[in-house]
Amino acid sequence: MAVQQTSFQKKTKSRVPYIPGSKPSIHNAQLLVSSGMPSFDYVIGGGIPVGTIVLVEEDKYGTYAKLLIKYFLAEGAVCGHSLLVASLDSKCQSLVEELPAPVQYDDAHPEVDADDKMTIAWRYQNMRAVQSSPTSTSFGHHFDISKIMDSQTLKEANICYWTGPTVESKAEGRFTNSSYSDLLSLIQGKIEEGEFGIASNPEKRNILRIAVHSLSSPLWSEETQGSQFSDLVLFLYCLRSLLRSAYAVCMLTVPSHLFQDTSTLSRCEHLCDTSVRLESFAGSEKETNPVYKDYHGLFHISKLSAINTLAPHVPESFDLAFKLRRRKFVIEKLHLPPELQETTQREQDDLPSVRAMSCGGGGTRNLLDF
Repeated sequence: MAVQQTSFQKKTKSRVPYIPGSKPSIHNAQLLVSSGMPSFDYVIGGGIPVGTIVLVEEDKYGTYAKLLIKYFLAEGAVCGHSLLVASLDSKCQSLVEELPAPVQYDDAHPEVDADDKMTIAWRYQNMRAVQSSPTSTSFGHHFDISKIMDSQTLKEANICYWTGPTVESKAEGRFTNSSYSDLLSLIQGKIEEGEFGIASNPEKRNILRIAVHSLSSPLWSEETQGSQFSDLVLFLYCLRSLLRSAYAVCMLTVPSHLFQDTSTLSRCEHLCDTSVRLESFAGSEKETNPVYKDYHGLFHISKLSAINTLAPHVPESFDLAFKLRRRKFVIEKLHLPPELQETTQREQDDLPSVRAMSCGGGGTRNLLDF
């Protein structure tokens, strides 16, 4: 006797296609990719959502912002993702050749860096801090910045470079600067050519990683400053519309300390999904402050993505700092040092004497005497 199918029969749900180097979020089922830094993924909610833009406001000298770009590209090269590198301030080929090498950790005997060993007071040992390298939640790779990636891995990677528009190219549409329109056309063509769009149906789905270094720097300007910033806002608006319908993710850095108009930066943060700022201690008064002697700068979170959810991820703490060690770059929760031998004084040294506070104390009279 044949069994008649009913409407109550269990139906299989459509699954997100498996892509190497990606995973669905446990909170909103959004597809995530790793930034290459476990500590960065941890503070922003587990990873970078596919189809979003990560805005990194550069530090004063751009050293640490470029390092984040290298981590982002190194993770894509190891996972087999397609890479698109764009920059007018530095050579893209040199930037890729300096990518850090991946490190294989043994779960049974994890490698301990000599810089990770700390000797602190016993009462501070049980304090809860942001996990720099959470092994349970991280799905990316670990990299050693003291070594460079082997050339064979870079040869096998699908990398596209953009170092500026050609001489014949002209600004298209509402752009006044040909650099923005040319880069946007290249990204659109790369999405169509590589079948990264959601509507396309390739044999094997992959991720496109777009890294734009030092966007809207002085080398990008061709016209006046007002038109330069209007092109930047229009570029981010068009880029976000392209990424929303593609299996692509973009990380771009901007020299925000050169922006004279703060409203432009606010509009850029609004058009991007995740926005962070790196405040380096180099050349500032905080470099010699004993409070920050264990760190190289502060890590500020301006905006976090809210994709497929009504509220963004709330990190454990917004008081974050970063440090550059011998082999890695980590983001940690900012802790005050247990001792400040050079600056700490007794509280009673700052309090006025008891005799001066007494009624009718001898010596000079003050307003408290009566």
